[in-house]
This record gives sequence, C-alpha cells and structure tokens, in this order.
Amino acid sequence: MLHVYKNITPSIGAKSWIAPSADVIGDVTCGEDCSIWFGCVVRGDVHYIKIGNRVNIQDLSMIHVTHYKKEDKSDGNPTVIGDDVTIGHRVMLHGCTIEKACLIGMSATILDGAVIGKESIVGAGSLVTKNKVFPPRSLIMGSPAKVVRALNEDEIKELYASASRYVEFKEDYVR
Repeated sequence: MLHVYKNITPSIGAKSWIAPSADVIGDVTCGEDCSIWFGCVVRGDVHYIKIGNRVNIQDLSMIHVTHYKKEDKSDGNPTVIGDDVTIGHRVMLHGCTIEKACLIGMSATILDGAVIGKESIVGAGSLVTKNKVFPPRSLIMGSPAKVVRALNEDEIKELYASASRYVEFKEDYVR
C-alpha cells in the first residue's frame, strides 16, 4: 500500500509490483520492474529513498533512512539502491547506499552511511556497521562485516540473473 507523508506520495515505476501487505511511505522513488514483497516497509519519512530498476525487496525487509536536521537535507542519510539489486528476506537497510547488481543476504543489516560497492554480495546475517565502505565485486560477511574475498565472473553473472528471475517471478502476481 502506498502512503502519503507530509503531502509526498511515493513514485512507483512502470511494471513494478507492491504486495498488498507491504507499505511504501512518503519520499520514495522506485524504478521500473521492481517488486516489494509481503510484509515489507519502505519508509521515506525523514529523508528520501531511491530504488533503481529491476530491484526486488523480499518479504519482511525494512528500508529506512537517517533523519536530517538541516533544511537542505545535507546531513542525515538517504537510502539509495542501484539497478538489479536483490534484497533477501528480513533485511534491514538504514540510511545506506547499495550500488548496482548487489545481493544482500537474508537477515543482513546495513547501517547509516555504509556503501556496498557494485556487484557485491553481503552474506546472510551480516552486520555492516556505520560508515563502512566496501569495494565493488566483494563477498562481504560477518558481524562486523568484512571482505572475505573477491567475487568471480560466474558469481557476478548470477547477481544479474537473480534480479532477472525476480522480474519474471513478480509477473505471476500481477496477472
């Protein structure tokens, strides 16, 4: 369900699908062919959230932001998610940046100011601490999370395939 907050209505791209039990609130811009699954909350109330194209946010995930204090929003942290990102079940993203074609494993938490470089995997249950920046093509795991190794080409291809599968999967729900 879409919710207006302070006269700001979420903007949802063409062919995107939001499950009936998901809530998208306020200053949220979502690209095309995205899916936001059952029980998710995407809350752009105290800063903005920008979601790229072909992003899937799986069941029970929470996307929020860091409150800004300055009128120009130059402090605080929005949440920005690039194209072709897979966000696993029960993930918490808070005021962070996920670059394109990443996979965020189930129950991972990524905190304020953190940046996950493009074409990376954050392992299930990992905790990415505040302001931590990871390079592209990394396998990131642990609590606190650290780079375990670089991803190989087959793993990187699978990141794009995962996003494509979810574009197809959501079509079963919109028919």
